[in-house]
Amino acid sequence: MIKHNPPSPEPLHRAIARFGQATVLVVGDFILDRFVNGVIERISPEAPIPVLHGRGETSTMGGAGNVVANIVSLGAAAVPVSVIGTDVAGDSLVRMLGELGADTAGLSQERGRMTSSKSRFSALNQQVLRFDEEEIKPLGAAERAGLIRHFRAALPRADIVILSDYGKGILLDGVAGDLIAICREAGKPVLVDPKGRDYARYAGATAITPNRKELGEAVGHAVFADDEIVGAARQLISAHSFDFVVATRSEKGMSVVGPTEARHIATQAREVFDVSGAGDTVIASFALALAVGADTVMAASIANAAGGVVVGKRGTARLTVEELTGALFRSHGPTAHKDAILDATSAARMVAAWKEEGLSVGFTNGCFDILHAGHVSLLHAARSQCDRLVLGLNSDASVRRLKGAGRPVNDQHDRACVLAALASVDAVVVFEEDTPLALIEALLPDILVKGADYTVDTVVGADVVQKAGGRVVLVDLVAGKSTTSTIGKLRAGGTIN
Repeated sequence: MIKHNPPSPEPLHRAIARFGQATVLVVGDFILDRFVNGVIERISPEAPIPVLHGRGETSTMGGAGNVVANIVSLGAAAVPVSVIGTDVAGDSLVRMLGELGADTAGLSQERGRMTSSKSRFSALNQQVLRFDEEEIKPLGAAERAGLIRHFRAALPRADIVILSDYGKGILLDGVAGDLIAICREAGKPVLVDPKGRDYARYAGATAITPNRKELGEAVGHAVFADDEIVGAARQLISAHSFDFVVATRSEKGMSVVGPTEARHIATQAREVFDVSGAGDTVIASFALALAVGADTVMAASIANAAGGVVVGKRGTARLTVEELTGALFRSHGPTAHKDAILDATSAARMVAAWKEEGLSVGFTNGCFDILHAGHVSLLHAARSQCDRLVLGLNSDASVRRLKGAGRPVNDQHDRACVLAALASVDAVVVFEEDTPLALIEALLPDILVKGADYTVDTVVGADVVQKAGGRVVLVDLVAGKSTTSTIGKLRAGGTIN
């Protein structure tokens, strides 16, 4: 059975909020990525080749190292296990992992091994050359024994295991199979980012995460359509005893295929700058979601959104919780009204993600007991001042304290749903206090909007917003339109008790 409907966003956000509770054991090929930027202004007199004038250089972790970096960036703990060289690149990787706070006890440096390093040279953001320094060879007997020893020692504290195979040798000659068998014996799920055409080496893994091209190569023919993806994945499941297959499909999103059910998750359209490391982000976020209790479809939805963010970045990129939360919020579109009703913590993450994208965030608040033309006009004017508008809504208890025992007429759930359905409102947050000061301090909006019946000095939170570099905007109200007058008219007509 094939399903296309996306999962509800609420459990996705709850899963992301639990990422900090997870620990992931990562084994595989750790690579040092160097990025050299410059400009080309002339041709070399020595040969007909361009001369790159260097203007800066950065180094990041690639391969399994990028998986670790994404796990940590998403708030979880990562335990790296591998074998690298006693060289400059290896020393750099150990230092970077230490700076992330990762436990490097399982990362062995051996004199007989070269650490893989990839140097990318770019001019005006266009890559002109890649220079690889590596030696592909399996682990020696002593290296293999040491890696398995470190793996067994780290496994009890891990919730899930990732094998990140970049084909540099760490998982060759049956090492992957040995680690998978250890995981199965211990009852730990193990995900594999595969390399090559022979997936027999990963037999017994919980899941593999090939891209569409890799999936086709593994079954010996190209796959494109949904049914072809499903057929190829089930062929591998049958042949190698995988529980399921997660196939990434570039602009078509992602497919999760099990023995009897398949789900296809559409991607979110986004400008693509660089796909370097996108697979690392996908498997990291997918593993974290599974580790905190999400089902496979929920995990794939989270991973799909994660991949969509990092392809919009340049270079080997990592992802933050705020960016992931923002991507999931956008992916459900403006008509998913309940998605816009957030608690204060989720709203703070959302605002941070919006600001990270360069969007201005506005805030206004009120009881909004019975929605009328004055409210709609206020919210429309507020939204015109910013890119995103957050509405702070007084809770039922707060309204009663402010307005009396007969209020609110509509409870906070109904009020929030109606307000979230308005095109001018991007998020609704219910607060329990009499004023939204604590919420404003948590969100730090760029713009604070109130009606012109206030002055800047009397607007709650004005000093907080202004101190943070924001501004207060007072907008004109519709004459004669207020909740009190509306309720009075309704009561006079006998429709409200």
